[in-house]
This record gives sequence, C-alpha cells and structure tokens, in this order.
Amino acid sequence: MSFKEIRQGDHDFYMTDGIKVVPRAYIEVSDVCPTNIKLAIHRAMADGYLKTVACMQDKEYVWEKLGG
Repeated sequence: MSFKEIRQGDHDFYMTDGIKVVPRAYIEVSDVCPTNIKLAIHRAMADGYLKTVACMQDKEYVWEKLGG
C-alpha cells in the first residue's frame, strides 16, 4: 500500500465545503499540558521545527482529485 503525504503549506492541505476551510491535520495539545510545554510547542511550530503532515492512501487521493 502506498501513501500520499500532504504537508502544511501544500495546496491540498486545506479542504473546503465552499464556506468553511479546514486543515487535513493539526496538532491537539491537551488542556492539562503544562503551560511551559504549550509555549515550547507553539514556539517550535512558529519557528518551523514542528509541522503538520496528513497522510492519505494514494487511491483515496486519486479518487478525491477525480471527484473534485
């Protein structure tokens, strides 16, 4: 089985229903995560050390492109 990686910044990273735009992947930080860790994560993302990547099976990606 092969996969398509869609990275933050790629054209296909965001999906839309015509009104709402949503990312394919994101990082969720728990509410109980200590503030200093949350700040470190935010800083790492802002500096480009952490990035979101979504994976889809190649066949799903092809079907999505054909239908859209």
